[in-house]
Amino acid sequence: MPRFRLDIEYDGGPYAGWQRQAGHLSVQEAIEQAIGQFCGETITLRGAGRTDAGVHATGQVAHIDLAKAWREDTVRDAVNAHLQAAGARIAIVQATAVDDGFDARFSATARHYVYRILNRRGPAALQKGQVWWVPKRLDADAMHEAAKVLLGRHDFTTFRSTQCQAESPVRTLDRLDVTRCDDLIEVKASARSFLHNQVRSMVGSLKRVGEGGWTVADLSEALAARDRSACGQVAPPDGLFLVKVDYPG
Repeated sequence: MPRFRLDIEYDGGPYAGWQRQAGHLSVQEAIEQAIGQFCGETITLRGAGRTDAGVHATGQVAHIDLAKAWREDTVRDAVNAHLQAAGARIAIVQATAVDDGFDARFSATARHYVYRILNRRGPAALQKGQVWWVPKRLDADAMHEAAKVLLGRHDFTTFRSTQCQAESPVRTLDRLDVTRCDDLIEVKASARSFLHNQVRSMVGSLKRVGEGGWTVADLSEALAARDRSACGQVAPPDGLFLVKVDYPG
């Protein structure tokens, strides 16, 4: 069966996350329904990452197997037409025919996230639902220095949800940068894979450093504790974006 890679962006606000779940509309289900309306097939969409409720994406990747070798632009445009007709906050940016060895999840070599904090006294208006509004001034430089503690291979038990289903809490964090541009602070994180809530947990703990509540040593102790209760506040989903997924070649 012909396989297609779909590059997808979405506003996660209206959805209960990426993964299909009974009684709640998910991004996966919305796209599957649109594909079914387009080609008449019942398919399973397989994504690169299971974003939580309220988390957004500009670079999510998924794959589907269809019975017919449709033109790539036909797949993209037809699925988008049905998504728009349903009022979905989802777009297929690109559809690409790939060989059957491509797997959106298991072929991925890295995933890249950006977390956006609006750091000003005035609340978000145009960016509402797509940033974490923090009115107290944060020291982004201190946050960046502290982030270095988390780089590399560690047991990230402190920074994963108690409901995380990963077999091991050990992950290798390749990038964790904190930058400020005017009132916007961005935390950029890259790794082959992440634990459930890992990025949001790290961001919440870095915020405590930025507001002066924690030192670098405090963050290091939280990591070493391997204890969920040692984590700082878990940042809300609003500011988190899956921006890119890497594949070989």
